[in-house]
Amino acid sequence: MRKERFPVAIIGSGNIGTDLMLKVLRSAGPLAVAAMIGIDPGSDGLARAKSLGVRASSDGVDGLLAMPHFDDVRLVFDATSAGAHARHWNLLRDTDVRVLDLTPAAIGPFCVPVVNLEDHIDAANLNMVTCGGQATVPIVAAVNDAALVSYAEIVSSISSKSAGPGTRANIDEFTETTATALKTVGGAQRSKAVIILNPADPPILMRNTVYCLVEGDCDHAAVEASIAAMVDRVTRYVPGYRLTRPVQFETFGPDRPLHIPETGKFIGTRVTVMLQVTGAADYLPPYAGNLDIMTSAALATAERIAAHSMTGVSL
Repeated sequence: MRKERFPVAIIGSGNIGTDLMLKVLRSAGPLAVAAMIGIDPGSDGLARAKSLGVRASSDGVDGLLAMPHFDDVRLVFDATSAGAHARHWNLLRDTDVRVLDLTPAAIGPFCVPVVNLEDHIDAANLNMVTCGGQATVPIVAAVNDAALVSYAEIVSSISSKSAGPGTRANIDEFTETTATALKTVGGAQRSKAVIILNPADPPILMRNTVYCLVEGDCDHAAVEASIAAMVDRVTRYVPGYRLTRPVQFETFGPDRPLHIPETGKFIGTRVTVMLQVTGAADYLPPYAGNLDIMTSAALATAERIAAHSMTGVSL
């Protein structure tokens, strides 16, 4: 028996939108690509969509709304920019479609699927945070499950070649959105996010370092087990996600406290986690793990929403 289909549209025919389209087309899940939308008639994404039999328009979101089959679309992925998403949402909010925002616009609630998707399964607009957020928020949440995280700081280093104009235009939004998600989704009491565009050639893989400060004593084995379980869950939809070395612990006692600027002395444990993300190379090169983790997380989220919408029950 043919599975019920859940039609989706993609706004943004650049690297992220095109990779997402190919992921949906190759997936055995319920999603079906109803349209690919862009603003550049000569983009490779629109050309690929047409060659694969996907309806395409270079008239932006207005072109999507004008399509005769728009009423069939159940969900729209926005893979453009933070500024563009605000306009798109103003036009889509009064329709019946769900929206997954892959920009750092942060209009809807943050969603990191392994951490909090079930809390927002019915939200009209979900924000997929950032690539750094998708990579590091699960780790902060895992540490916080075992010991209260008083401060989290993450550093995401990505290849300069994998940072397109949208990423470069949204650097400030990236750091602000990621830092906020470390608190609201990851559970840290305070947070900071840093992104580095590395110009190395050959291009580097995406690397992330997560620092968590836990006040007082903590059970190292419990923290390690929680992190390992979380990495396993993320790997189910991002196969290239892995730890690059064992979790590190450094304890600071009253006789050797850690000095934190603007905060003062810290007594407790610093947990350091180092991650690497290799892309699946559906459309993007393997070094673009920062883009792949976004499209993979969006795909996993949309498939879960589709299952929930079509069955009406949680899995």
